[in-house]
Amino acid sequence: MKFNRIYQAAVAVAAAVGAMAAQAQDIKLGYNGDLSASPSAQSGQAAVLGMQAAIEDVNAAGGVLGKKLTLVVRDDTSQPPKSIQNMSDLIDNEKVVAVFGPTNSGNAMAWKHIPNQKKVPVIGNVASGTDITKPMSPSADNYMFRVSMVDREQVAALMAYVKKNPTSKKVGLMAETTGYGQGGLKDMEDLAKVQGITPAAVERFGVGDTDVTSQLNKMKAAGVDTIVVWAQGTPIAQVMRSMEKINYFPTTLSSWAADNVTFFDAAGKTLAEKPLFMRTVSEHRTPGQQKLFDRIGSKLKAPSAFSFALHGYDSVLVAAQAIKQAGKTDGPALKAALEDLQAPVNGLLKTYTKPFSKTQHEALTAKDFVWIKWKDGKLSPYSDPIITGLTAVDIKQ
Repeated sequence: MKFNRIYQAAVAVAAAVGAMAAQAQDIKLGYNGDLSASPSAQSGQAAVLGMQAAIEDVNAAGGVLGKKLTLVVRDDTSQPPKSIQNMSDLIDNEKVVAVFGPTNSGNAMAWKHIPNQKKVPVIGNVASGTDITKPMSPSADNYMFRVSMVDREQVAALMAYVKKNPTSKKVGLMAETTGYGQGGLKDMEDLAKVQGITPAAVERFGVGDTDVTSQLNKMKAAGVDTIVVWAQGTPIAQVMRSMEKINYFPTTLSSWAADNVTFFDAAGKTLAEKPLFMRTVSEHRTPGQQKLFDRIGSKLKAPSAFSFALHGYDSVLVAAQAIKQAGKTDGPALKAALEDLQAPVNGLLKTYTKPFSKTQHEALTAKDFVWIKWKDGKLSPYSDPIITGLTAVDIKQ
């Protein structure tokens, strides 16, 4: 009898200790994206730095639901099979409650079925491919959210600019042959049609091509005076260098990947200053943004990557608020909270007031973007009479 009482007491103590340990267990978040391989890797690195800073701040303020947030990071080296493997590892083995990333749009498209099947929210904070946040089917639950740029939103603004530009008579479209480039090309063709623009030429090029003069000569022969380019940073630079080779400099607009220092380094200062593009922030920072930059700037590969740190920071704050509102960490509850956030989230890019809904999973849209050009090695805000004259009605989708 005495042994039984001792045994029962030991079991009770063990259960209590186990319950306390479970209660104290950290809430795991995951990042799955390229941190080392592609031209966009520094974007993933910056996003992780921003996420880590936000987690430190949330934990310093008491954490969420009485627990600390932790981050589990996986490098997918820009390879879809590796990215798929990472996603399964983070969800099944690490038991993360939400995943952030990826760096490359094509990888998100390769694995988005996994979080949707397993009902684990993803909050993208780098990749901008339009289809990433679309549901798998019209009636399906959608666990893909985003706090980052969106290709279609950018394209809508760029095409509005082209439509309003009196010097743009013949328009050409160019894109790299990756999933990112071809997704952007689809958006460009769709929204050119919406604006009543018929492209005079459409050309594609490989992400590793160092000479695209053949494609540009076709543009030139077609009389193209305005080119919109959708590619990563280094490939856009190769387009600019090829323009120089044939002394052909049409008005050039591009994807936001031109903000990457790999573009600036490959193009050189003079050519880098030619394209016009959009991003979520310029190097004219708010006090809050500057405070974060002072904190992590020395760890960035280049100051131009800082926008991704802001995306990473804000995405964690949004996730933390969803966990707090849900009162638990299971996926369906977090999804429901994200789609109906009751309290504003004071981020560093903006205040997020009900950023998502059941059908709208983009926290940042065209109205949150700024027009940018490189100037003297810095990402400077740009304006002209066309931009100042653009209205929400002009930006058609």
